[in-house]
Order: sequence, then structure tokens, then C-alpha cells
Amino acid sequence: MIYKTYGKTGLSVSVIGFGGMRFDISRSDKANAQLLQHAFDKGINYFDTAPDYCKDHSEDIFGLALSKMKLQREKFYVSTKGMPEDCDTADKAVAAVEHSLLRLQCDYIDFYHVWCIRRMEEYELAMRPGGQYEGLLRCKEEGLIRHIVISSHLRGPEIVRLIQNREFEGVLLGVNILNFLYRWQGVEAAHQAGMGVAAMNPLAGGIIPKNEKRLAFLAGPGETPTEAALRFCVSCPQITITLVGFTTREHIDTACRVADTAKPFLQKDIQHIRQHITKNMDRLCTGCGYCMGRCPKDIPVAAFMQYYNNKVLAGKTDVEMAKELDFQKKWGILADRCADAKDCTQCGRCELACTQHLDIVRHLETIAAWEEQNEKSKGGIRS
Repeated sequence: MIYKTYGKTGLSVSVIGFGGMRFDISRSDKANAQLLQHAFDKGINYFDTAPDYCKDHSEDIFGLALSKMKLQREKFYVSTKGMPEDCDTADKAVAAVEHSLLRLQCDYIDFYHVWCIRRMEEYELAMRPGGQYEGLLRCKEEGLIRHIVISSHLRGPEIVRLIQNREFEGVLLGVNILNFLYRWQGVEAAHQAGMGVAAMNPLAGGIIPKNEKRLAFLAGPGETPTEAALRFCVSCPQITITLVGFTTREHIDTACRVADTAKPFLQKDIQHIRQHITKNMDRLCTGCGYCMGRCPKDIPVAAFMQYYNNKVLAGKTDVEMAKELDFQKKWGILADRCADAKDCTQCGRCELACTQHLDIVRHLETIAAWEEQNEKSKGGIRS
């Protein structure tokens, strides 16, 4: 395993980090906890989780694993998070840290994130007097956390604004081989400021492994697009840690193998990718789920957007997408929906929550047109 120094902390962290968002929760927490031990044995020493990950199992899974690793506590680093809207006072922030410590079965948290900053107002909420940041400073003074960092889905120019006050020691950003053209300004600004930089969603939320044929242009000789995507982030000197969500031991082994043999992308490689990537490649839903629960009509927004990815990636026609829509509604990711795209009221709540800043309302309008097309073809609509 390759290790890098995290910003100005002096801590040596593995270039592959264990992301706790992709556990298979059909398995027991105990079985999933064994993945962390396997990762540690492979040289991974950075373990990242958060409340609510994996239907709120993730921190408990981590706790089961970390309790068995506690004799080696100084050899690994634990990361978790809290949202400004949930920790809108200093006391709530302290309580959230204490609750995570209980679940993680740790005496301290190495990296605590002000979590999921999607709009500057959320950053300002965290930083106001008596707010989350003040509570985290109190926790740091008491030894409950060691480093205050931030997680953001803002675009590059806004990241520059977010880090200019030097309130954080590191930043977690959504950056990968598909969207780097639109995120890189933030990555470079953080790196130049001496911050640790962790990359989340290096596989675009699973989009790359699921569309390897379409994304073959990403890969070099003898590697898959998935391996190329991991290599891209791991080999970038500006990126300290590449967080990967693991479901199996094989996933861990693959990521570690790529890290051990990663060769930097040459300028000609970057230019090749740049020529293939269009602006639409940055407009893919990663399935993070932050939009869920926001819709007053209970539309499964994330599921509809994941379905829409097929149009962006495969360039399918409206006729093909409408045909596939019926299949998805009967057998696929839309089978358990409570509402259809046509039920959208265009309130915009989903877009406010979206970490990718997608044009969700417009895409739902398009999908609603496909729904109408299907209904007409079945004689379901009378003019």
C-alpha cells in the first residue's frame, strides 16, 4: 500500500480509504465488519463512515470492527460526519460527536467532517456563532476529535471560497475521472492551501463499473475502466485519499492492487479522456440518495435519475427510453415507487438537495413525456 501525508497534520494515510456507504445490508453487521479487518490487513488505515449510511447500519458495523482493532488504535484513522442542519447549535454538535463515539466504540475520532455542504448557506449555518463549528472546536479541546474537516459537493469556484478562511485541515470532494474537468479547481485550491484532499465517488457512484463497455475509452492497455478510474484518483498528487465503498473482499483486493501498481496518467492520456468527455458526463446521478424524502409527492427521485443515466451514457432514443421505462416500473428500480414522474409539482426541493446540481425537474418532465407516450400507446389517455 502507498501512503501519503494528510495535509499539514503529519499523519500518513493509505491512498485507498474504506468508504462505509456500500455495505450489503442483507448480510449481518458482523459479516460486514469483517471487511474492515480484511482492509486493515491489506494496508488500508483510513476508515470513513457517517450516520445514516446503509440505512443507519454503517457506524454500528464500524464499531464492531474497530472494537476488535482497538489494540492497534494508533495505526488507523477513523472518520465520520455531521450535517449543519442536524447540528445547528454547538450543544447538538457535541451530542452528535458523542453519539458517534458510542456507536464507533472509540475514545476519539481522527477526522470529523462538517458534512455535505451543497450550498454556501449550509456552510454559513455551520460557522455561525454558537453553531456546529463552535461545538466541534469544543470537542477538539476535549480530545473527542482530532481534526476538523469538511465534506462538500460545491463546484470548484465555491470550494475556493469555502477554504479561504483556513478553518479546516482537509476536505472531502466528489471527484472522479468523469467529472474532474468541472471539479479540479477545488481540488487544486485545497491542495495548494496545504489541506488533505479525499476523493469520494471515484467510480461515479457505481456508474463506471456498470457501464464499462460505454466507457472503454477511459482504460489503458491491460486494465478495465473501473481500474483506470481508481488509478486516476490514486495517482493524482493533489489527491491524498481515494475513498472506495466496499461490498466484498474482492473489491478491496482490486483497489489495493491498483493502488500498489498505479502509474500516473500522462498528459496525452488526460487529453484523450478530455476529448471524449462532454459536459453531459458531469450530469450523471450517482445515487447518493440525498434527494430522497424531500418530494411532497413521494416520487423516488434518485431511482428515476438513475434510470435517466441510461440516456446520458448510452445515447438511447426517446422511444428506447420509454420502452425501458415500462420494464423498470414492472421489474426494475422503479417497481416499488409511490408516485410517477408526471406527479412532480416542480417545487425544486430535490434540486436543492442534489449533490450533483442536476436539472432534476427538467429530467422528470422528460420522463413524464415518456410515461404519457406509453399510456397513449396502451389507450390509457383520451384526448
